[in-house]
Amino acid sequence: MLVWINGPFGGGKTQTAYELNRRLPGSVVCDPEHVGFGLHRMTPPALRTDFQRLPAWRQGVREVLDLALTRHDGVVIAPMTLVEPAYYDEILTRLRQAGHEVRHFALLAGRETVLRRLRGRSLSRSLKREAFAVARLEECLERLRRPEFAEQVDTDGLTVPQVAERIADAAGLRLTPGADGRLRGWLRRTGVSLRHIRLD
Repeated sequence: MLVWINGPFGGGKTQTAYELNRRLPGSVVCDPEHVGFGLHRMTPPALRTDFQRLPAWRQGVREVLDLALTRHDGVVIAPMTLVEPAYYDEILTRLRQAGHEVRHFALLAGRETVLRRLRGRSLSRSLKREAFAVARLEECLERLRRPEFAEQVDTDGLTVPQVAERIADAAGLRLTPGADGRLRGWLRRTGVSLRHIRLD
């Protein structure tokens, strides 16, 4: 099974993906952003744009996920904002057509909640480095509320473990108990955030 976790930039996708991964034995996180970062590093700075617009990104993500789903004996988790219906079809619909079970979840939250999360993932607590995410926020939230974007999960007022549990329940997956206390959970989530800070 592929569990694609969609949502606005800063909506909690990566934290939720790693919470699922931690509590779902045999699962693996396959982050489509890494394909995009690789394409950016191969492209002269003046030519870099939203990597989702590159056919190579969409094809590469689909092929890597197809490989993982075919050869990995466990759930594959992909956290990625994806709001263009044509791109959704090019990746997720084609994976379904190839015979894979695909579950798609869109994490939603209010604007202020998302902005608070974006500040929280920045070392400076500033939104300056998050200009792209802030600029796309309204568009993302509006599109992800549409019926074609599958199962929406309202994350306002929910903790990361609670969001993961809702997704697991909806997908019919059994998670191991979440035994983290408040401090340990905070340290774990901070570790995930630090590992995903982009310096380029």
